[in-house]
Amino acid sequence: MQYNTTTMAKKEQRLLIGLVCSVCKATNYVTMRNKINTPEKIHLMKYCRHCKKHTDHKETSKLD
Repeated sequence: MQYNTTTMAKKEQRLLIGLVCSVCKATNYVTMRNKINTPEKIHLMKYCRHCKKHTDHKETSKLD
């Protein structure tokens, strides 16, 4: 059985990142992003369970 390599997805384009709360600096979310389509850092309003409110979460490459 032969596989066509042109139809398979490339894994090296996706980066595993963590989202850190800008208020309490807790790592709350782990997600992936495409480094080709989104070259800038991600900033999202997400719920922080430590602060108990929606705060700005920034991307970090360091995962604990």
